[in-house]
Amino acid sequence: MRRLRATPTLRGRLALMALVAGALWIAVLTTVFNLALDNRLRQQADDVVRTRAEAVGATVEARPDGRLTVREPAQDQALDTGVWIYQGRQAVEKPPGASAALRRQADRLAGKSHVFADSSGSSGPGPWRLYALPVATSDGSGQAGTVVASVSLDPYRSTADTALAASTALAVALLAGIYLLTRLVVRRALQPVAAMSDQAARWSESAAPERFGSAGRPAELGALAANLDVLLDRLAAALRHEQHQAAELSHELRTPLARVTAETDWLNRRPRDAAEQRTSHEAIAGAAATMRQICDSLLSEVRTRESPAPGRCRFPDVIHRLTGRDRPGSADAPTVTVEGDPADIGVSEEVAERILTPLLDNARRYARHTVTVRCTAGTGRITLHVGDDGPGVPEEFRSSLFEPGRRADPGDGHDGAGLGLALARRLARAAGGDIELSGAGPGASFAVSLPAG
Repeated sequence: MRRLRATPTLRGRLALMALVAGALWIAVLTTVFNLALDNRLRQQADDVVRTRAEAVGATVEARPDGRLTVREPAQDQALDTGVWIYQGRQAVEKPPGASAALRRQADRLAGKSHVFADSSGSSGPGPWRLYALPVATSDGSGQAGTVVASVSLDPYRSTADTALAASTALAVALLAGIYLLTRLVVRRALQPVAAMSDQAARWSESAAPERFGSAGRPAELGALAANLDVLLDRLAAALRHEQHQAAELSHELRTPLARVTAETDWLNRRPRDAAEQRTSHEAIAGAAATMRQICDSLLSEVRTRESPAPGRCRFPDVIHRLTGRDRPGSADAPTVTVEGDPADIGVSEEVAERILTPLLDNARRYARHTVTVRCTAGTGRITLHVGDDGPGVPEEFRSSLFEPGRRADPGDGHDGAGLGLALARRLARAAGGDIELSGAGPGASFAVSLPAG
């Protein structure tokens, strides 16, 4: 089993994903915070300049003749800073040291009422905020003049810049913390997965019967444990199948190999005449043919089980080829009757012949007069019934009929090893079908189910 480890690349990728997601959220939050702070500072600047204009406006009075009178308080330096008083468009009070750009902006606000404006040019390093407050006439019927107050935005911009730098530094620190914390969390979270992977690899190598189980685990690890248990069960089943196949192959080849060895020893003990030598050679050739048939059948099973695209053959053509090729030479041999409509079988011709050959051989061996092969088609399945009118299968032998090496009557003179039915069923199951002993008919009757073509 390939080991699934929590590699540094995987941890790095997960941490990078968390870092990107965290960066997006922190960038959004930082932007929103700085925009809100900038808006709040602007509102504070507006409040300050408005308050200053109202304080100065409280010292200005309009006389009945339309002229403005300014009451000078005892300490008016703070009020005079950055404040203009206009009568109409004419400035009657000007702050000392104001820049030309700021003065021009104040002149443009003369005669306006409750209007804010910005000036980018000033005597200082930053912009200014201006506000125009109207001065009513003595009778309150009109506007006699305008008070224009200004305030420098440098302190507010400095506060905003400091907040931006601090929030950016905090965002970077948070991202670094998120990255490191994510790596730590991912590493700790993947440790049980890596441990389970290593344990599964050790169990699969030694075919141990232990399993993880999902009890007492988190839902995600429980699902992983269940999947690993299923995988280990499949590996164990495959290993048992291979061991069983090797044992069966050894068992099935033992009988013909023993016969070859016995005949060879018998020939080497003393000189034999031509008839005895011919008989021994025929026995050796028959045993070799049996061994080849066994190997071919097992290889056909492996190819059928692993083949992604099964072949196709046609009923009754495959039966006619088998009976024509293996026609017995005896005059009293039973006849083979084929019944049923033509149908496509979803296995290759080679596989179908290897499945049906042992059934037809047994049927012709035990039949008295007739062997019948009948085809019935179902939904996605083809069933071939191979029956004879012989004595049938003994009741005590039915339970072990398909076991390799078992024969109903070892002393009947037939030199078979009792492997035909076992190999035929094994090959049929590898092709997605099966072979069963059917109760219909006076003799033995077998039902071979195969996929439809």
